[in-house]
Amino acid sequence: MGATLSHLMHHPLGIFALLVAIIVVVPPLIRRLGLPDLVGLLIAGLAAGPHGLHWLEADGETIRLLSDIGAIYLLFIVGLEIDLEEFNRVKRRSASFGILVFLLGVGTGVGIGQLFGFGLVPSLLLGALMATHTPLGYPIVRSYGAQRDESVIVSVGSTILTDISALVLLAVALGLGKGSLTPMGLVSLLTSILAFAAVVIFGIRAVGKRLWIRTITDENRVFLAVLLVLFVASLGAELAGVEKIVGAFLAGLAVNSVLPEGKAKELVIFVGGALFIPIFFIHLGLLLDVNSLGASISNFEFTALMLVGALGCKGAASLIAGRLFGYNGNQILMMWSLAMPKVAATLATAFVGYQAGLLDAVVLNSVLAVMVVTATLGPVLTTRSVTRLVSPSDPNRNPTAPLPTNADAGGSSDVVQRPLSIVVPVANPATEQGLLSIASKLLTGSNATGSSGTLIPLALVCPSVEEARGGLNRAIAAARARLSQAAQIGQDLEVTTHGVLRLDEDIAGGMSRSALEQGADLLVIGTGRPDKLRNWLFGDLVDGVCRTAHCPVVVVNLGDQAPEQLGRVLVPIKDLSASAREQFELALRLMASCPERQTAHITLLHIHDPRFGRQDRAWMEQELNRWIPQSTMGQSIRIELVRGPGIDQTIQRLSWEHDLVILRSQRRRVAGLRIPASDRTSSLINQLPCPSMVISEPLL
Repeated sequence: MGATLSHLMHHPLGIFALLVAIIVVVPPLIRRLGLPDLVGLLIAGLAAGPHGLHWLEADGETIRLLSDIGAIYLLFIVGLEIDLEEFNRVKRRSASFGILVFLLGVGTGVGIGQLFGFGLVPSLLLGALMATHTPLGYPIVRSYGAQRDESVIVSVGSTILTDISALVLLAVALGLGKGSLTPMGLVSLLTSILAFAAVVIFGIRAVGKRLWIRTITDENRVFLAVLLVLFVASLGAELAGVEKIVGAFLAGLAVNSVLPEGKAKELVIFVGGALFIPIFFIHLGLLLDVNSLGASISNFEFTALMLVGALGCKGAASLIAGRLFGYNGNQILMMWSLAMPKVAATLATAFVGYQAGLLDAVVLNSVLAVMVVTATLGPVLTTRSVTRLVSPSDPNRNPTAPLPTNADAGGSSDVVQRPLSIVVPVANPATEQGLLSIASKLLTGSNATGSSGTLIPLALVCPSVEEARGGLNRAIAAARARLSQAAQIGQDLEVTTHGVLRLDEDIAGGMSRSALEQGADLLVIGTGRPDKLRNWLFGDLVDGVCRTAHCPVVVVNLGDQAPEQLGRVLVPIKDLSASAREQFELALRLMASCPERQTAHITLLHIHDPRFGRQDRAWMEQELNRWIPQSTMGQSIRIELVRGPGIDQTIQRLSWEHDLVILRSQRRRVAGLRIPASDRTSSLINQLPCPSMVISEPLL
């Protein structure tokens, strides 16, 4: 038996099965510690590798092939997810900031290399490592509605230039490392790089616009075509004397310019983020040598200087560019925080240099330490800077001027009167009545317009599951019965109802696609039955809907409360963004349809920074008052400002005095990696003594 297990552990299929098992099991465990998935994968690789349990070998053909695919996929997705439209808006300033970041980064890396006695080629590689960055804090910026701030656009746009320049420098360094490179050879190498880049970018764009968009309508074929482009560009890069990850990054940029948003693009990102990129990080963990790690710790000066250099060069570039562009202190801090994290291109560059024998294990371990620190510190500083950009503590903002994300003072009442189309999946008879009743209250809000929205009950059937159960026809009949019952409920509620029956293999995707096809303004779903094991292994259905829906998703947890009893509503407002207004608008709609308007009221709760003074609090209260409609409904709305910290405790305490709490949640993908933004909503709703509604923005 031992020999058989040993054989299976070294069989390619056994190795692949073990890698997939690590990808499935480790990330949920590491998230409980508040760490990104990739850190857990690195630790798992270290534990399963030759310096741990000896389950996997770093030099095995199977894992090296999968890791190489992960490396090129990683850089491909970085290019695929760069927002080219935002870059074009301020491309001159983005280019200037990118050049500054690149020059200071390369100078810092080369200086550190020379200081520690490295040769020219390893020093150039250190410079390439210092120049790259991944704006991990961008999803946080979007959640605050500050993504159109010029400092944000400049920082994100500079990623294109810095990553391309760093990868070109990597190609030059590898060319030098393979032998003596004469001046003519260097010119020839640079010429081949430029020619290859032009062929990849313009060739893919020309072919893509002519073929992909016009003739290939099958999304599966589009996905295969994108994979073909990725591998051909990677192989072509090596033929041109360039490292394969350079070709992958350029291919990502080219495909980004022609491939529209949709299922094909989501599938490309999903396959890489779910399988190949995690294997790349596991392989990095296999390469980690515990002895070398100890040497890195003992060689503290090098690791510390790498970290100080990584933070210092980006900070200096942000300060110089910020002063040159006339930005204030918060915008400069924003630029620094977005240019700080070193994840995707940095790790791939370090890995390629290590494989080529130009960087040793001590440098690789130091790079991983820098990655962990910058990937943690960058988003923290992003949160700090963005809250100041949208808060009254910003000394360069006019306190009396409304924020760009705010609507006009009377906007709330206009939104309440607008009729909506709301899709409500009906699957559980126990919650069907409550969900449809809540949705009917959100349809029209005020009756002042004399028009009503449309309630769209949705019955979903998964053919493969029902076939396995032996009752597809019975399941379809049951779904039609649920729709008939929903139509009767809609008639009793006096709202227009239009039932939809859908057969779909993907339940979450089916809900999202139905909402898109029906032109829904909202998608209202229940919390579902809790299944910790299923959610841990396969993810939560609610999360899947929130990630794929085109419109806001409202997750309702009524418990045993009747919808007619939800008269006292608590709305915790984190900021003054458009997302926060959506919370308030939901409450306004519920109040407008409440049968007992005399006892109904809304509490707008804002837990402010403890450093806010009297003037800051007065400004916040003034801005929140601008949201209140001028009708009689406004008399039932009160504003409560509470000094922080203790957000969870304050919301939980005030929820005892209310019938419903309306929260919001942001869940976004970061640079193609499954690194969730900070979200305390899921844990908070489990502590509330009253029903809750959570509005979640779609994944952007």
